[in-house]
Amino acid sequence: MRRIGAALLLLGAAPAPGVRSDLLMATDAPKLADYGMFDAAGRPAPGVQSYTLNTPLFSDGAEKYRFAWLPPGTNAEYRPSGALAFPVGTVLVKRFAFPADLRQPMQNVRPIETRLLIRRPAGWVALSYVEQDGGAVLKRAGMKVPVEFIDKAGRAQAIDYAVPNQNQCKTCHQDGEAITPIGPTAGNLNGSLNGRGSNQLMTWSTSGRLTGLPAGAWPRLAKWDDAAEPLDARARAYLAVNCGHCHSRGGFASNSGLYLVPEETIPAHLGVMKRPVAAGRGSGGHEFSILPGQPDKSIMLHRMIASEPGIMMPQFGRALAHEEGNALIRTWIAAMPAPTAPTLATTATP
Repeated sequence: MRRIGAALLLLGAAPAPGVRSDLLMATDAPKLADYGMFDAAGRPAPGVQSYTLNTPLFSDGAEKYRFAWLPPGTNAEYRPSGALAFPVGTVLVKRFAFPADLRQPMQNVRPIETRLLIRRPAGWVALSYVEQDGGAVLKRAGMKVPVEFIDKAGRAQAIDYAVPNQNQCKTCHQDGEAITPIGPTAGNLNGSLNGRGSNQLMTWSTSGRLTGLPAGAWPRLAKWDDAAEPLDARARAYLAVNCGHCHSRGGFASNSGLYLVPEETIPAHLGVMKRPVAAGRGSGGHEFSILPGQPDKSIMLHRMIASEPGIMMPQFGRALAHEEGNALIRTWIAAMPAPTAPTLATTATP
């Protein structure tokens, strides 16, 4: 089993001895260190390769570091929508950390949690490991971790960072009856690593880590915070990453009729002039998910701004409202042409 030691290898490279693939496939280890994916200083083992996303999920301002490990001799398969098709044995890693000051993201960084998605023969398994004295330990039931930091506006923040329990992991990663990765889609990987160097899809393909990549016309998710990109593309990317995993036809919120995945084209399913399936506190007294031209009368923005359980969206993974993201959605809705009076009178709930 020592041959199963590396991830995302260049073809012909020797396997890394540190990664315990046998343990990853068989056991929910009590300590993250048991798997050998990182050394004592938190550095990834040889072959555990980093990747970045054009638009990442907002998690209260946490810095996130993403890694992937594939068994030697295997590869992912290209998919134009949804996550790439990863082989059995794959491990996707997301490490969460908070700088003392978000304006200085590389200084005084406190690691909080490492999440693993492991593809075992029976399907994907989600595990959360929380940093404690002596290393990160498995927390199946989740927990709250007090975190203090200075936000990007220079304000002091104190939150209870929520480590998800396994049921919450399943909720967000739900695709029908199965668990699936969310972030590493072709569209969200279609960019360079950390904004530098070669395109990640091309790098994965030429190194043998990805098969089936077409010659061109790859989907691309916009960078939500790049003002040089079109407003509609930025807003759609933000909603797809922060909301689309639940608001999809196979997701936890499939019964809402609100589908925010990148491939959706029907305006009503995107929320435009869509009445809520069930009215209540979450509606804020508004009639439509999106009322074009009027963000302050749109349920979507109302719920994104909220921080009260039962109203706020997303309902998991944040304690703070994302001011920059909310400003983007506000601008996007405000720029939509206002509906005509007949449209307002005849719109039906999808």
